Amino acid sequence: MALLHVDFFSDVLGMCMQMDVILPQQTNGQIGMEGKGVPGKIPTLYLLHGMSDDHTIWQRRTSIERYVSDLGIAVVMPTTHLAWYTDMAWGNRYFAFISKELPEICRSFFANLSDRREDTFVAGLSMGGYGALKLGLSASETFGMAASLSGGLDVASICKNITEEEEKHYWQGIFGPLERVEGSTNDLFAEAKRLKESGKPLPKIYMWCGTEDFLYDHNVRMKEHLTKLSYDLTYEESPGDHQWKYWDEKIQSVLEWIVKNRNNGI
Repeated sequence: MALLHVDFFSDVLGMCMQMDVILPQQTNGQIGMEGKGVPGKIPTLYLLHGMSDDHTIWQRRTSIERYVSDLGIAVVMPTTHLAWYTDMAWGNRYFAFISKELPEICRSFFANLSDRREDTFVAGLSMGGYGALKLGLSASETFGMAASLSGGLDVASICKNITEEEEKHYWQGIFGPLERVEGSTNDLFAEAKRLKESGKPLPKIYMWCGTEDFLYDHNVRMKEHLTKLSYDLTYEESPGDHQWKYWDEKIQSVLEWIVKNRNNGI
């Protein structure tokens, strides 16, 4: 595998950004790890961070490079700050950046990355779980599979329960008037319904959450909603709360799910 630390400029955001990128490499002599090359275009997983983290966190908290070494998958880990992967009400257009500009930039830097929807996946944890499903539901023409681990999936309910003025300022800066989040393009429940009714291609979706996680109810409600809408959903839960020892384990399940579904066609 090759690990690249990339500093680049985003025209959409008007500033320099960072991402870590793992690229497949055919190797035979690495101790304890076998690298797999790809004869054609390379499938790509965009792997998103949570609120307290950045583009380095998956490298620091998991063995993601080792997990993908024999899968022939590239992994793009961007930093997206605290914007919840949205076009902010008062701020930058992070959704436009990550849904459209970032894939274009990556494919221009690394010409072997596939541009096929069937080869483009997104996953994330917590805030990144929200981002992953948002990309899957709101940019389904680009992302064929989306996976959420311990996702903060019901931002409308989060916003309804905010009482501290300082907190309100933060959330309003992202989503605008908090009473208008429900039903908006930032409401994943509404986006899932709109996409289903649109006739556009639906992403395959994977979800996992620990039963002791403070976001567990979000995940149960989303599971029920997506099931009712007849999405192709793989849902798992198990004992656990909001911490890396579970995400390190479950990202391996996400990778297995991606490989299985890609081999079966999406």
